[in-house]
Amino acid sequence: MDPLRERSLLMTRRHFFGRSAAGIGTLALGSLLNPSLFSTMAAESEGGLPLGKPHFAPKAKRVIYLFMAGGPAQMDLLDYKPTLEDLHGKELPASIRMGQRLTGMTSGQSSFPVVKSMFKFAPHGKSGAYVSELLPNIAEIVDDICIVKTVNTEAINHDPAITFIQTGFQQPGRPCMGSWLSYGLGCDNKNLPAFIVMISSGKESDQPLYTRLWSSGFLPATFQGTQFRTDGTPIFHLAPPATVSDKQQRSKLDLLAELNRHFGADKPDDSELAARLNSYELAYRMQSAAPEAVELAKESEATKQLYGLDEEPTRKFGTLCLLARRLVERGVHFVQLYCGSNSGWDAHVDLEENHSKHCRESDKPIAGLLADLKTRGLLDSTLVVWSSEFGRTPLGENRAGFATVTGRDHHPNAYSIWMAGGGIKGGQVVGETDEFGFGIVKEPVHVNDFHATILHLFGLDHTRLIYRFQGRDFRLTDVAGKVVHQLIA
Repeated sequence: MDPLRERSLLMTRRHFFGRSAAGIGTLALGSLLNPSLFSTMAAESEGGLPLGKPHFAPKAKRVIYLFMAGGPAQMDLLDYKPTLEDLHGKELPASIRMGQRLTGMTSGQSSFPVVKSMFKFAPHGKSGAYVSELLPNIAEIVDDICIVKTVNTEAINHDPAITFIQTGFQQPGRPCMGSWLSYGLGCDNKNLPAFIVMISSGKESDQPLYTRLWSSGFLPATFQGTQFRTDGTPIFHLAPPATVSDKQQRSKLDLLAELNRHFGADKPDDSELAARLNSYELAYRMQSAAPEAVELAKESEATKQLYGLDEEPTRKFGTLCLLARRLVERGVHFVQLYCGSNSGWDAHVDLEENHSKHCRESDKPIAGLLADLKTRGLLDSTLVVWSSEFGRTPLGENRAGFATVTGRDHHPNAYSIWMAGGGIKGGQVVGETDEFGFGIVKEPVHVNDFHATILHLFGLDHTRLIYRFQGRDFRLTDVAGKVVHQLIA
């Protein structure tokens, strides 16, 4: 290079600091004019994830999360343990009790005997997976699902356990999984929410489900779940009064948006205000999209029968499952259905009646949902998850003055879930518990692993899907979690 040319490219110390000062000033001015550039967008860039773009090619585009609130007993549904029959009524061997994390048996019993399953099991499908007689319809499609027998959690009571599996943390305040997915993927349908929640009814005495379970936590409020009602109109006041024209309503929203933008000009970090504006606009667009999405009259009678809408025990939950299919069909990313409401599966007493009731209500609709998705070509891209917050112990429990042991207590050490579609390898059983269903023998799947795997199916690296809040980077899996590749096709 020409020496004179080379000399002209050299930067003196004075030139360096002069140009750096100008650059710093530009950044400072930008932060004053739009502080959000250095908050939310910074968090997004640190996570390497522009909103709406996955990290790698996804296998799933949408998820229907079937949550059995209260904790079904795995050894009565999906984890067949014939050894319990031989030890029925006896104490669990000390070699099994040692080193295991026992739940707080609070019924006042002096001992807790082993209790065999109250229901019969049989192998089904090409996989030969054992399924309880309580789930005859799911048994017929067992080759489409992957049963995971070794999910384990850290909480033994409903509130922290359900908060943990929904948000990755036992204490409230974190974003739920649906909010994380909405944050990472955006929405395919601008006329419907990306994240919708529906709850089946339950008894007033049941432990309540809190709206924080579908909260966006510290993520912008626009990513929180939208709860649809399950009786009558899904959303109150969706349609405008007959005396208000579309033009009038549009003018009101435009004026309100302008006022709110002026008010929020010096509050760029107030996501609640932006979310409220977005909710008004979404509600306006939903006036045309939502009624059509939840209108079941055009569904064929054969489809309604597939979901059990023609039978009283299955009509309620069948309606929710059919609505879920219609919603994901229209681009909703995350649909969560709570079955059993509150803590409906919580069978400390009379497990036989409790589980028989809830399985009658949900078995046929869930099997119908999978069959319908498969027929429509949606199952390959729709992840269906069946899970709870924990399982139940192989030991019996007696409360409320029953003459015999009739229930089971909470059990976080090992419990069963299943997954299907959306990149899941069906027709297999992952993990193995001991002969009593008390502990894990091989292939444990922690709740953090469960979350990491679901994010992976959507093309999201759980270690890179982060959000900076109060000076710290947060993620759904916190500082743990690994993808369970055995589940993935």
